[in-house]
Amino acid sequence: MTIPEDLLYTKDHEWIKLLADGSTALVGITDFAQHELGDIVFVELKSAGTVLKQHEVFGTVEAVKTVADLFAPVAGEILELNPSLDSAEVVNQDAYGEGWLIKLKVAGPSALEGLLDAAAYRQLTGE
Repeated sequence: MTIPEDLLYTKDHEWIKLLADGSTALVGITDFAQHELGDIVFVELKSAGTVLKQHEVFGTVEAVKTVADLFAPVAGEILELNPSLDSAEVVNQDAYGEGWLIKLKVAGPSALEGLLDAAAYRQLTGE
């Protein structure tokens, strides 16, 4: 499994990448999560403009075997949904790249506190 060093992670298997402006971030599910779910066939997300609390459900991922909730790694406002998700299998193909789920306006600089770095996430997943 791939666990990029430049991302932060949640215990619920979402990742977040702060963008260069320091106030927006991309959010997706980890390679571990997409592997455990199997073939992803549909992604349903709350709409742009939705304000989320940390750990709030922002959508679901439907795989052949199951449906899983997606949890916001930080508080913030959804700015954009990934248009590539019309083909949900992009999450299986490129979980950390083209398979991102939402672009989020992060509530504040302290919002990232408490997230896992790559080493801690690796320990969590046993990788």
